[in-house]
Amino acid sequence: MPTIPEREPHLHRRMAESFGVDAERYDRARPRYPDALVERVVAAAPGADVLDVGCGTGIVARQFLKAGCSVLGVEPDGRMADRARRLGVTAEVATFEEWDPAGREFDVVVAGQAWHWVDPVAGAAKAARLLRPGGRLVTFWNVPEPPPAIGEAFADAYEQVAPDSPVTVRVTPEQARDGHGPLLAKAADGIRAAGAFGAPEEWEFDWKTTYTRDAWLDQLPTQGILTRLPQEAVARILEAVGAAVDAQGGSFTMRYVTVALAAERAGR
Repeated sequence: MPTIPEREPHLHRRMAESFGVDAERYDRARPRYPDALVERVVAAAPGADVLDVGCGTGIVARQFLKAGCSVLGVEPDGRMADRARRLGVTAEVATFEEWDPAGREFDVVVAGQAWHWVDPVAGAAKAARLLRPGGRLVTFWNVPEPPPAIGEAFADAYEQVAPDSPVTVRVTPEQARDGHGPLLAKAADGIRAAGAFGAPEEWEFDWKTTYTRDAWLDQLPTQGILTRLPQEAVARILEAVGAAVDAQGGSFTMRYVTVALAAERAGR
């Protein structure tokens, strides 16, 4: 179920800054990230000062705070940043490219489900300027692999209500994972272009969770390709997907693969 425009997603600013339409739902329903990922990032970093790019409501930031880090978030949508602050995250409102760090430096720059909204070349170059020697840039995404019946119900309904969408939603689980390949490749190209990092590494973390009908229908409207659809169109999609979940017995197991790209700032 890809929800990212296929070409130059960082230029789709209206979609990038649409998630705050229901920030409370976004924070409640969106999946977290594997503890193993957070632990690996913390273990590889030279210190505990973390910058969270595109922090949203602070989902990633709170996981790193729980791990003992000091975290600052940068978020272009003021509604999302406000929610993050109410949940205990220090967040400043700006796009990463335009944000003024005011001389601050960090041990880690992370971006969870957000780096595709950043210019991959300008973003990597800025991260390099902000990182201390030996610091890490780590970008990561959760890739969902729903049961075929759930994915097909979503694709059928979405194609009916949004036939001109720039996003391809009818994909196999293998295609869903491979669909993030171009994002990883662009991020890696940007990192290499910065000329300040070692070779980027790809990490993967497999995990599963169970969704009830209500929990999955709560999350779906937070997807970028739905946040700007008319409410009646979203309702049609939810009705179709809800029927598919009912046919599975009212719940289903979702497999996720969290894919990450990590690079170390040169000059240790």
